[in-house]
Amino acid sequence: MTRLSTATWGFSATVAGVLLVGCSASVDVGSSTPKMSSDKLATLLSEKLAAQTGQPKPDVTCPDDLAAKVGTTTRCTLTAGDNSTLGVTVKVTSVDGDQINFDFQVDETASPAPK
Repeated sequence: MTRLSTATWGFSATVAGVLLVGCSASVDVGSSTPKMSSDKLATLLSEKLAAQTGQPKPDVTCPDDLAAKVGTTTRCTLTAGDNSTLGVTVKVTSVDGDQINFDFQVDETASPAPK
């Protein structure tokens, strides 16, 4: 049975279900389809989650760039200190010039750390 540490559990419980509206960042307009790099998206999510929860910045990874097209979604992964993970769903809500505005939501249930 995998148990989350008290600190990790507190973080997971705080993060679960977080929904932020109106997050934005500049896009790369040098390509045919403007987009936000996966690294920039992961950094922005980590900063927003830390600010929202009052916890240190979590480790967030995003496998794909985020296209600047309303309705586009991507999934990122938040990894806690005990290596358990939470999914993070990101959805583009609007694009305004060089800004991508999006909502994101953290899954309610963590996946246990791999053995």
